[in-house]
Amino acid sequence: MMKNKVMRAVMRQSCAAVAAIGLCISAVPFVGAHSAHAALAEGAAAPDFTLQGALGGKPLTFSLKDALKKGPVVLYFFPAAFTQGCTLEAHALAEATDTFTKQGATVVGVTAGNVDRVADFSKDECRNKFAVLADPGAKVAGLYKSLSTQGTFLHSDRTSYVIAPDGQILLSYTSQDPETHVTKTLDAVTAWHAKVH
Repeated sequence: MMKNKVMRAVMRQSCAAVAAIGLCISAVPFVGAHSAHAALAEGAAAPDFTLQGALGGKPLTFSLKDALKKGPVVLYFFPAAFTQGCTLEAHALAEATDTFTKQGATVVGVTAGNVDRVADFSKDECRNKFAVLADPGAKVAGLYKSLSTQGTFLHSDRTSYVIAPDGQILLSYTSQDPETHVTKTLDAVTAWHAKVH
């Protein structure tokens, strides 16, 4: 009984600390939570997928294979829409999307969390700049080894990939700091663009 009270107190303190530093609660490892796998490595082949999502609040179907025909894809997994860290990341990527687009890259976010809110998130926090895809059951996150678990509940881990048009992974980056993902992915796209142009 006393042990349970102590565990609940620790969990409350952890939640307060997470909120204070602005991370997605679902992305932070609590007691009993852990990343299921290391992310796919740079140089590996990116698994193809098709998911439903939204851009600017409007429904769409996204196919990785089709997107790669236009140029590289910045694919980022995030735990849940409208949580603090995920909102910060979405704002930063929205601000950088025009720079990605000028270099031929497509930005797309994927979440296994609150999948019913991706349309609103794409409009409000992604500022109509890039698509957000729903990944019910974290199936695509599983393909990309971007899973975090809390008990029996699966979340998308905060992992970003840059995928070349030939399907090769140019960047694989996992960090709970939402804003570093923009810098890392932009650097990878810029290096790819410089090499091919």
